[in-house]
Amino acid sequence: MSAVYMILGTLIALGVLVTFHEFGHFWVARRCGVKVLRFSVGFGTPLFRWHDRHGTEFVVAAIPLGGYVKMLDEREAEVPAELLGQSFNRKPVGQRIAIVAAGPVANFLLALLFFWVLAMLGSQQVKPVIGSIAPDSIAARAGLEAGEEIVSVDGKAVTGWSQVNLQLVRRLGESGTLQVGVRESGATTEAFRDLQLNAWLKGVEEPDPIGALGITPWRPAIPPVLDELDPKGPAQAAGLKVGDRLLALDGQPLDDWQQLVERVRKRPAERITLSVESQGQARDVQVTLASRGEGEARSGYLGAGVKGVDWPAEMLREVSFGPLDAVAEAAARTWSMSLLTLDSLKKMLLGELSVKNLSGPITIAKVAGASAQSGVGDFLNFLAYLSISLGVLNLLPIPVLDGGHLLFYLIELARGRPLSERVQAWGVQIGISLVVGVMLLALVNDLSRL
Repeated sequence: MSAVYMILGTLIALGVLVTFHEFGHFWVARRCGVKVLRFSVGFGTPLFRWHDRHGTEFVVAAIPLGGYVKMLDEREAEVPAELLGQSFNRKPVGQRIAIVAAGPVANFLLALLFFWVLAMLGSQQVKPVIGSIAPDSIAARAGLEAGEEIVSVDGKAVTGWSQVNLQLVRRLGESGTLQVGVRESGATTEAFRDLQLNAWLKGVEEPDPIGALGITPWRPAIPPVLDELDPKGPAQAAGLKVGDRLLALDGQPLDDWQQLVERVRKRPAERITLSVESQGQARDVQVTLASRGEGEARSGYLGAGVKGVDWPAEMLREVSFGPLDAVAEAAARTWSMSLLTLDSLKKMLLGELSVKNLSGPITIAKVAGASAQSGVGDFLNFLAYLSISLGVLNLLPIPVLDGGHLLFYLIELARGRPLSERVQAWGVQIGISLVVGVMLLALVNDLSRL
């Protein structure tokens, strides 16, 4: 079933985002009087095609990894004299800028729409209450304590752990003071703690911002009783059964499932002894853990899961907005995520953020499937983030991308005449090399995650 969600989620995600992006180019081109020859969603062999009354051919093609809008242009083919006025290259530079920019702008508008819908639908969030603080950690040295609720990070109010994590991600690879606002249970005033960062998580492949500060979020205790097993996992191979209660790992007592998770993750490919209570009888089971990930991200894997427990009502909060307030919330989220995407790209170039965090089509497909399976809200959230990424990446000043064309047209606007075709051709060749290189790097990262 997960494979079905992955395929459908990916097709819907790419179909919606690509169509909306290309429609932006198409709509503005039509308004500027440019004749559009073809509007294609996907590349390769056309699966469906039809024409409108303006003679534009609409195509749905076999390879759903992008799309394009083909316009009448003298640089690509000879244009009849009676149609020269509808040629893209004959339009004023201001109109050409508008047509090229319309695709990325459409992606930002789509994200704004999704965030608006999500803000009105509302969400249930877990209050960011600290469960425990690791000794001699960054959080411990700043004076953070268990039981305190985090209410702001660097002056930005937060209502749940996802917002805390998002604010911390902005500080990856940086040095300086991170200010965290906290409130004790039952208190009404906010106290501030200054956490000192020094090249914080610089270059780490899979950073865990909250854990790296030494903070463990509060969560209800989960008894270590097995509820599911990976058919091909180490637990199943060792003979563990659903319903078994895990008492100890290598002689160390297990009172909570999270204790097991943390200890297992630190022991990839190692042999451990689990004390198990099964049908009232205690026994020891030898298990050789599997290993997942590479390098610093390498962790142990048991292949077992537990049944979830209900969260106390006082640890949850409902967050929703009215139609007008939702517009402001959606605009703020769109702006914030756009800046975060740009900042992350900058940090990758400077080496502050590992390029291993760059994801390609395989990871996108997996996340699309997981978010689609999780529900409409999570899928819309994923679409909004992906749409922003598509908009930001297309605006980068790299020839062959929309941003590269904008760069050429802005130079033309400033000079009063376009760059020579030879210079533009060099730019396109460099741009293709950069894009292909980044795509290959992202694909390698995807394959390594498998």
